[in-house]
Amino acid sequence: MVDFADIERARERLDDDTVVKRTPVEESTSLGEFVGADVRLKMEHLQWTGSFKTRGAYNKIAKTLDTRDVDRVVAASAGNHAQGVALAATKLGVDSTIVMPRTAPQTKIDATRDYGATVELVGDDFQEAMADARQRAGDPGVEFIHAYDDPAIVAGQGTLGVEMHDDCPEVDTVIVPIGGGGLIGGISLAFDELSPDTRIVGVQATDAATVPDSINKGIPVTLDSVDTIADGIATGGISELTLSLIESHVDEIVTVSDNQIAQAILLLLERAKQLVEGAGAASVAGMLSEDVDVQGETVMPLLCGGNLDMTMLQTVLTHALTHREQLLKLRVRIQDMPGRMAEITRVIADHDANIHASEHDRADTDLDVGEAFLTFEIETAGSEHSATIVDAIEELGYEVEYMNRNAMKEVMMQWNTTPM
Repeated sequence: MVDFADIERARERLDDDTVVKRTPVEESTSLGEFVGADVRLKMEHLQWTGSFKTRGAYNKIAKTLDTRDVDRVVAASAGNHAQGVALAATKLGVDSTIVMPRTAPQTKIDATRDYGATVELVGDDFQEAMADARQRAGDPGVEFIHAYDDPAIVAGQGTLGVEMHDDCPEVDTVIVPIGGGGLIGGISLAFDELSPDTRIVGVQATDAATVPDSINKGIPVTLDSVDTIADGIATGGISELTLSLIESHVDEIVTVSDNQIAQAILLLLERAKQLVEGAGAASVAGMLSEDVDVQGETVMPLLCGGNLDMTMLQTVLTHALTHREQLLKLRVRIQDMPGRMAEITRVIADHDANIHASEHDRADTDLDVGEAFLTFEIETAGSEHSATIVDAIEELGYEVEYMNRNAMKEVMMQWNTTPM
C-alpha cells in the first residue's frame, strides 16, 4: 500500500525542476460564470512532457536504483506514460524501451523517441502493448514500469496533490480524470492527509469507465475494448491497489461522454486559451456536467495532459463546431433547373456565410421526377445565424432539411448553459 510518508519521500526525489516543474494555477472567471463557482485550473498540461506522468515514473526508477542495478526499464503506454518514463530514464542514466499500441498518436510516438526511448509498436490497444512489455521485462537487469499499479508510481503522482493543496489550501472540490487510477489515488491520499474535508471527484470517459462497475462489484473490472477521444485515460482497467485508494479516499465518481469532452476542449481553447487533450479536458467536462454541483465553491479541475495530436484536434474542433451549428449541413430540395443553385448560394452569401462544400444529388428515391437535392456545408457564426439563413432560403419556397441540428442544444442543456 501507499501512505503519505511515501509521497513525502517522492517529493524529495523529485526536487529537481529540470525533471518536474511546479505548474501554475490560474483562475478562470469564464468557467466560473458557467458553474457559479471560483474555478482554479491546475495547469499540469504545462509540465515538461505535457503531463503529470514523469512524477510517478521518476520516483519509481529512482527508488529502484537506490536498491539495485538496472540496465533498462520497459513500459507500456498509449502516450503520456511513455514520455514520462522516457524522460525519467534518460535523466537517471538508464535505457528505456516503450511498447505503444499501433494506434498511438504519431506526435506521442515521436516525442517519446525524442526523450531518449526506444519505441516498439505492438497491438491495437493498450492491453496488447502491456502484454508485450511484460514479456520483455522478464530479462535480467530490466525493470517494468507500470502506468498505475505500483505504490511508487502512486506516490509520485501524489506529489501533485501536495502541490495542488499548497497552491490553493482553501479549495472545496478537486476534480481529477481517471484512467488506471494512479493519479487520483495519489492525489486523494495527499488531500486526505492535508485537507480531509476537500471533496475529491473522479471523472471517467463513459466508453472507458471501469470504476463505477469495479466499486459495485468490489473487484477491479477490465473492459475488453474502449472507445474514447480521451486516449490518455483509455486504459480499460484499474488495479486492486488503485481501487482500494479510490474506495478509501475519493468521494464521487462521474462519467462524461466524448461529446462533453470535445466541448470542454473547445471551451478551454476559447475561454482559458489552453490547449489540452481529452484526458485533460475530462475534469472540466465533469465540472460542467449536471452530476457535479460546485455552486458557491472554490473548485480545482486538474488539466492533467496537453499532448493533443493535431489530427485529433481537427476532428474535435469539427465535431464541436458542428454541435454549435457553426458548421452547418443543409439539404435543399429543388426543381432540377438552371439557376436554382445560384439563387440559393446568393442567399447564403448575402448573409455573410461561407460555403465549405456543396453536392448536387439526383439519385435519391425520396425525389420525384425532375427534382434534386442540393447539400451545403456552411460556416456560420452560430445557431441564430444558421436559423436566419434557413429562414431566408425557405422564404424563396424551398424545402430545407437540417442534417446536424439540435445536438449542441441538447449538450448545452445538459450543462445548464447556453451556446456561446
